[in-house]
Amino acid sequence: MKRVSFLFLALLCVTANGQNINDVLRYSGEDLQGTARFQAMSGAFGALGGDLSALNINPAGSAVFSFSTFGVTASNYNRDNRATYFNSTSTDESNFLEINQVGGVFVFNNRSGSSDWKKLALAINYDLVQNFDNEIYATGNSTQGIDNYFLESAAGVPFGQLLLRDGEFIEDAYLDIGSSLGFTEQQAFLGYYGGIIDPADPDDDNNTTYLSNASYSSVNQEFFQRTSGYNGKFTLNMASQYREQLYLGASLNFHTVLMDKVTFFDERGYDADSEIQFTTFENLLHTEGSGFSFSLGAIAKLSEQIRVGGSYQSPTWYRLTDDTAQRINSDLADTDIGFIDFNIVNLFEAYTIKTPSKLTGSVAMVFGKEGLLSFDYGYQDMSQAELRPSADPFFRAQNDDIRNLLGAVNSYRLGGEYRIDQVSLRAGYRFEDSPFVDGSTIGELTGYSAGIGYSFGPNRLDLAFSRSERDSSQRFFDTGLTTPASIQAVNTNVSLGYTLNF
Repeated sequence: MKRVSFLFLALLCVTANGQNINDVLRYSGEDLQGTARFQAMSGAFGALGGDLSALNINPAGSAVFSFSTFGVTASNYNRDNRATYFNSTSTDESNFLEINQVGGVFVFNNRSGSSDWKKLALAINYDLVQNFDNEIYATGNSTQGIDNYFLESAAGVPFGQLLLRDGEFIEDAYLDIGSSLGFTEQQAFLGYYGGIIDPADPDDDNNTTYLSNASYSSVNQEFFQRTSGYNGKFTLNMASQYREQLYLGASLNFHTVLMDKVTFFDERGYDADSEIQFTTFENLLHTEGSGFSFSLGAIAKLSEQIRVGGSYQSPTWYRLTDDTAQRINSDLADTDIGFIDFNIVNLFEAYTIKTPSKLTGSVAMVFGKEGLLSFDYGYQDMSQAELRPSADPFFRAQNDDIRNLLGAVNSYRLGGEYRIDQVSLRAGYRFEDSPFVDGSTIGELTGYSAGIGYSFGPNRLDLAFSRSERDSSQRFFDTGLTTPASIQAVNTNVSLGYTLNF
């Protein structure tokens, strides 16, 4: 038989790596992205409009534009993650440069004066909703080894199901077990042929009890995770101005998702008489798909100085597919274990994530040409998120966790701008609740921003600085290793934007 080095096999089981509450949280959130002016004021634009990224908050904002406008923005992202794991602290810093916004709005004024509808605005805009580029490194001495992950996966699995058939290659068996039995059994297979665990009775094919080959009181563990990719949103918008007091708008939003997550785990420091002296375990998750949402909004001018706004953001329906690949090695690993590598790919059936809808209320005070102050309040009930198909037993259990563990997220954004001739000085602050009812796993987010803009003729250059901080807890694996690493994440963006009125 000829060994094949690159295989694809669709898994029938959808209860695999990554499809859980973490995915819901990943795709429900939105980073502070968009134009440099939008970022400098922390995104507090719900009652202001007149900015291409303000359409993400309130689609009525395009009708505030006085002229047709084109804008493009590039940002440098700095991610600084400080991880504490069993009293050991490590840091990892990364930088990325992206064009995160480009779009335009076309304004058609009603010059006939025969209608109360003063203008029509049509906008097309692309915003990078989320930039997944990030790195986390954690290390420490733990009393919980990786053998616990494989023992928990193997518990109750008949040993005979893990054995190679006559003439069967190890990589073929790995894929076949994943497709016919499921992800848990596949991890038991890896643990056995990776040398981490053995059956209590190797002569009994019905054996369901397994023992660890590792001996230790504590082990040194290193964990590195790198994610890359994006969640981009393409918006088609239409808005209109009624008389001098009211702006109404609607948007259709089309998302594109692409994400790769690679994790590297290394474990050493076993007892001197342990059969195993090292273990490495690596995982790759590739996710891609698309999403759709719509939004409705209105802005009303109560006076020359005061504006109020309100908007509704529908749920976003994402249809996603996952591919996974793994590698494992140890002192006791099967001689052919290297044939299970990142070229051996598990394909999974498509699944759907429905993120919750969001309501935003806004108020702004405009001081003529001198400046403005703006405040936004957002409400999103994360317990209404859902993984589908909901009839799947695994997804049904995950949805129960979502309803029990997640709650309402209140967000607050405050921004201001002060103008001196052609120069605009800006600043902002934002706060967002933890999505968890008890505040665990993911903490509150706080951020602040500042920026400057300079107008010359129909053109404007804007520079923005924004910084946010959030604490979270991350487990290396879903089962077995129960103690998470504490992550203090600091994200800093520097953005430069160009705007042209025509």
